[in-house]
Amino acid sequence: MTVTTAQEQIAELAKRYPERGLTSLNKYLDEEWLRAAYRRIRKDGATGIDGVSAREYGKDLDKRLTELVNCAKSGSYRAPAVRRTYIEKPGKRDEKRPLGIPTTEDKVLQKAVVMLIEPIYEAEFYDFSYGFRPGRSCHRAIDALRDAVMGGRIGWILEADIRKFFDRLSHSHLREIVRQRVRDGVLTRLIDKWLKAGVLEAGEWTRTEEGTPQGGVISPLLANIYLHEVLDKWFAKEIQPRLKGRCFLIRYADDFVMGFEREDDARRVLEVLPKRVARFGLELHPEKTRIVPFRRPDRWEKQRDKEQSQSFNFLGFTHFWRRSRKGNWVVGEKTAKDRLNRSLIVINQWCRENRHEPLKEQQKTLNQKLQGHYAYFGVTGNIRCLQRYWRGVRRYWHRWLRRRTKWDSSLNWDWYERTIAANYPLLMPRVVHSVYARANP
Repeated sequence: MTVTTAQEQIAELAKRYPERGLTSLNKYLDEEWLRAAYRRIRKDGATGIDGVSAREYGKDLDKRLTELVNCAKSGSYRAPAVRRTYIEKPGKRDEKRPLGIPTTEDKVLQKAVVMLIEPIYEAEFYDFSYGFRPGRSCHRAIDALRDAVMGGRIGWILEADIRKFFDRLSHSHLREIVRQRVRDGVLTRLIDKWLKAGVLEAGEWTRTEEGTPQGGVISPLLANIYLHEVLDKWFAKEIQPRLKGRCFLIRYADDFVMGFEREDDARRVLEVLPKRVARFGLELHPEKTRIVPFRRPDRWEKQRDKEQSQSFNFLGFTHFWRRSRKGNWVVGEKTAKDRLNRSLIVINQWCRENRHEPLKEQQKTLNQKLQGHYAYFGVTGNIRCLQRYWRGVRRYWHRWLRRRTKWDSSLNWDWYERTIAANYPLLMPRVVHSVYARANP
């Protein structure tokens, strides 16, 4: 039986018994299943505490997988601690973000468990959930947000932010939520071990009392399962039926926005939302959670109200009303100011630290960074922000190239255009995600 066929069987069982916890899922967990999991993990990632890379692990793969299956099913598998390292936060040199690196074997087993339980939850996850799910992306979430606002006479947006969600997720609540649908002892025992594995930093082990496994392959799915219960199901079954007007929820991982036709509905939800998340050990950021008037400009009854219409941020974009090519009111997106500034700070740091590298190598890396930026922020109507980013990259590159040697006033913009831009051009801004292409496939 292929992995795909088995996953289809699991999904069918989940649909047939929507209120029942499924057992005997570990029967699919064999060497072939783990081999498929190994093929799906990244092979270029950093190594965990054992120092074994994915390619090294694959040299004696059959023997390793046989032993791993036996350990997992017998209960003798010991989840290794996650190696903790730190990376700089984009645009914040003085702040570092902790990063967890599991062992290759742990990644393989976590991926195998994800492949087993993901079909169960895909059968019940709501369509408005977009984070870390097959066939979904940030841009599809943004498209759905735009469609929901423009098609539902929405006038109010509830912009929310959960404080340190991945660090504060409650283990006890998560275990209860998972066991509602997964009652296979092998799988629940493994998930328990990953939650308790802890982190190893500078030779010292620290227990993790809350939060998802750092860097774990299974962490995004566990986070989705948690918020499906905490937020999605609550909104769909308890909130929507009680509201007077239209409403929607769009969620990508722990980032979400709600839209409402009526202001009183929005304020009622804002009043109960903090209590709901607090019940599960979470907290909303008081300064980043707010209600934003967002009605289409020509639908405000008074000019004073029209002037109060604001924008809001979601997934790195600022969403606002603008005119389309044909003069119609549409929801547009542009790079959020803080994201653009942070991106340029990162470029400035990189140019300073690498200014003595060969120009060809600098050009190659900068073009890779530009391409990545365009791949995410290159949406219809955002060309000005893309151009601002491109000009910023050019400006910082010029600034630090001038400092490769003793200051020379002749190394001005004319010199840059004539010597650098002409021979080492940077990728021009371009729209990658067009709403017009989506409308006319």
